[in-house]
Amino acid sequence: MTVMISYILLTLMGNFYVNRYLLEGQLIELIWTIVPAFTLIFIALPSLRLLYLLDEVNLPSVTLKVVGHQWYWSYEYSDFDSLEFDSYMIPESELDFGSFRLLEVDHHTVLPILGQIRVLVCAADVLHSWAVPALGVKIDANPGRLNQTSFMLNRVGLFYGQCSEICGANHSFMPIVIEGVSSKGFINWLKGSIEN
Repeated sequence: MTVMISYILLTLMGNFYVNRYLLEGQLIELIWTIVPAFTLIFIALPSLRLLYLLDEVNLPSVTLKVVGHQWYWSYEYSDFDSLEFDSYMIPESELDFGSFRLLEVDHHTVLPILGQIRVLVCAADVLHSWAVPALGVKIDANPGRLNQTSFMLNRVGLFYGQCSEICGANHSFMPIVIEGVSSKGFINWLKGSIEN
């Protein structure tokens, strides 16, 4: 396709012999419209199937419910009865040395690595958007609607995010911190959290 279009352009610019059929013909226009369209369809069909399969999580390791409030996040581990908490941004005056300004929270969301995590997201008041770019996750939190996404943590560490919807004056003060830990570390954290 590229070779044919390049040849036509060079022919037109170089004042070489020009086939009048190529300049005025409807057949060639039909061909260079339909061929790319079929190419895109050929690429899109398998991709749509994969997107559908990625959205359906059959057996997640952990289900995390996230509720956006003005101006903080609430987390609930749906698989465990009484494990829920609010996560507020730490004010700049209370930050430890080496902490990230406007990104640190008082309660990290602890999740196990190498397991499928299902996240159910909604909002209590206005539109929010739960976004953690390092995990490739961004999902809108709408009042009255429960949205679902999933991801997998591949390594231990901290992953930072923020509300990426302009949901009001303080939307940039809604940070998200996900802490990836080993499965054993996650079980130990659960025991400590449920006992407290």
